[in-house]
Amino acid sequence: MDRIEKTVFLSYRRTNFPWALSIFQNLTQHGFDVFFDFNGIASGDFEQVILGNITSCAHFLVLLTPSALERCLEPGDWLRREVETALTNRRNIVPLMFEGFNFGSPGIANQLTGSLSALKNYNGLEVPQAYFNEAMERLRTRHLNVPLIAVLHPASFIAQGAAVEQKAAANAAPQVQKQELTAQQWFELGFAATDPVEKIRNYSEAIRLKPDYANAYHNRGNARYDKGDLGGALRDFNGAIELNPDNADAFHNRGVVHYTKGELQDALRDYTKAIQLKLTAPLHISTRASRVRRAIVSGESSM
Repeated sequence: MDRIEKTVFLSYRRTNFPWALSIFQNLTQHGFDVFFDFNGIASGDFEQVILGNITSCAHFLVLLTPSALERCLEPGDWLRREVETALTNRRNIVPLMFEGFNFGSPGIANQLTGSLSALKNYNGLEVPQAYFNEAMERLRTRHLNVPLIAVLHPASFIAQGAAVEQKAAANAAPQVQKQELTAQQWFELGFAATDPVEKIRNYSEAIRLKPDYANAYHNRGNARYDKGDLGGALRDFNGAIELNPDNADAFHNRGVVHYTKGELQDALRDYTKAIQLKLTAPLHISTRASRVRRAIVSGESSM
């Protein structure tokens, strides 16, 4: 008779951390052994720790929000690699679909290329914020209560040690509050919106509920830039960087604002910082930095 396993790997985008922590807390309280990358595993340990724990867990949960698949077209994207590893190793994959996520929407369908396109064929679970506990009960009693047919591979000592450390850190975290989850919902509404005014409204509500929401400041800055509000965009990027000094995208996008305003020295400084934070800088950042350097050397005042 096939056995029922209670080992779970939780895959999520860092922008969806509050939801991930809530799910970890709920499953752990009901006796599940959950691997949750709470603090962030260093890139050098990705192969052994992350991929090793995927193959040692029976179940694979992937959190899907409008922003979750944003970077899946980038080579080596962690979320994409996690899903592909789960597919290859035939884990029990359960897509958890939050408000605003739809496999059929163009922005999401375009990210599901190659083997990742198989994700939409799995039996997913919708997780409405107002019925979170009910959705978690359904997850535990139906989606995770299935006989195991896949072969589990023991994790290495390094992977096991990292799992213990991350679990201890997550267990010590305070219970996620409803206000933080509501802020997350407003963030996703902003991400899914197409009108810059609507984006700004939604991100502003997320920031009101969670004043240290660095990603919301960053995305609101992008929306304000698209609307032509360079001063507002600059203030938001400043806020995002103050809250998260390691955000390469915020430095790059602040550089774009300086570049647009003709502030070439400031633009070069921000592009250079973005390159430093991303060891392998995307081509568009390196190209813009090189262009600004040439402009400064040639004495141009604007681009």
